[in-house]
Amino acid sequence: MVHASLANDITWLIAAIAVCGMLLRPWGISEALWAVAGAALLVLGSLLSWNQAWVAVGRGTDVYLFLAGMMLLAELARAEGLFDWVAAHAVRAARGSPRRLFVLIYLVGIGVTALLSNDATAVVLTPAVYAASRHARTEPLPYLLVCAFIANAASFLLPIANPANLVVYASHLPPLGRWLAQFLLPSVLAIGVTYLTLRATQSRALQGTFTRDVPVPILSRAARLAAAGIGLTVLALLWASATGRQLGVPTFSAAVLTLLLVLVIERRNPWPLVKEVSWGVLPLVAGLFVLVAGLERTGLLAALGALIGRVALHAGRFALLAAGGGVAAASNVMNNLPVALIAASLGTGHGLSGLRAGMLIGVDLGPNLSVTGSLATILWLIALRRERVHIDALTFLRLGVLVMPPALLAALAAAALGHVL
Repeated sequence: MVHASLANDITWLIAAIAVCGMLLRPWGISEALWAVAGAALLVLGSLLSWNQAWVAVGRGTDVYLFLAGMMLLAELARAEGLFDWVAAHAVRAARGSPRRLFVLIYLVGIGVTALLSNDATAVVLTPAVYAASRHARTEPLPYLLVCAFIANAASFLLPIANPANLVVYASHLPPLGRWLAQFLLPSVLAIGVTYLTLRATQSRALQGTFTRDVPVPILSRAARLAAAGIGLTVLALLWASATGRQLGVPTFSAAVLTLLLVLVIERRNPWPLVKEVSWGVLPLVAGLFVLVAGLERTGLLAALGALIGRVALHAGRFALLAAGGGVAAASNVMNNLPVALIAASLGTGHGLSGLRAGMLIGVDLGPNLSVTGSLATILWLIALRRERVHIDALTFLRLGVLVMPPALLAALAAAALGHVL
């Protein structure tokens, strides 16, 4: 039997290697393989039992269903040309101005994130934005960066904008009116400051003009059905949020229903479409849940939670800022999934019930610093690689250092002011 202290050390080492592997991707090994390998080592090394690992995997059922539904819808929309149609209209609306196209994509990103979640922004919006830049024959990077940063910046505008919101509030989200009273101003500030900083850093790339004479493709019946399926998903998610239900089943059901309609009406073989979906995302998430379970067993998450709690409690009037900042920093070290679990455990005790808003902002917005901070950013990277666009972790970090801290400070300051009032 491995000594408890040694077992904890080995668990931390395995988790650290897995996270570093996901961050740096040495030898081109995908994030999913690093996460799954780390999870497998915990089980094979008897650091986590098979039953504990299976329970941990089961925790992510709603996330798997949500992601599977979104990826099916995105692939259907891509395959049927819906993204090309949307891209052509966006390029025409920009009238040859890269700056106008940047604003349009940013506004669309806010809407997609608020109504479909930040993961949907990464999965659904990213390929559409790449298609728009391709149609315009312009440098895609400034517009693709919008997809990554707005996915987190707008992820507390509405309760359904980020599945992590459900984790922080332990699936007991406050009513929409109370949510908006608490988060609307911080969210608007986060979105605004993120826009200004991102726009300033990309100003050189947004100079000049691009072609505005882009033909608009004819929208096929299947593409219209895909659009209707996305609209149905929006309604399903709003209904689930309003009734306090989980988001996975409605999303997956809407996606499967849309896919079946297209297959039956168009008499298609589902295999060509299904095989193009990035299914490796699901074992990636499952591996993360197992790694979180391993860290929970060592007591590390409880210790970090206690540390954040002590810092916040001794920060006086700056308690909310300290809690949110600490959670944001932790999210970039270990991904915001385990940090959301910490925030959930602290939200009902340690005198921190009033600081949960700050911790949620840290969980949602903090990951704009690094590529492994949130699942949405990892999904964004996977979507980019599919289009043969590569952004390394250091490049993202250099930009994240400029974009995230001012937005986080503005959002937390607004939340703190609202808390005091």
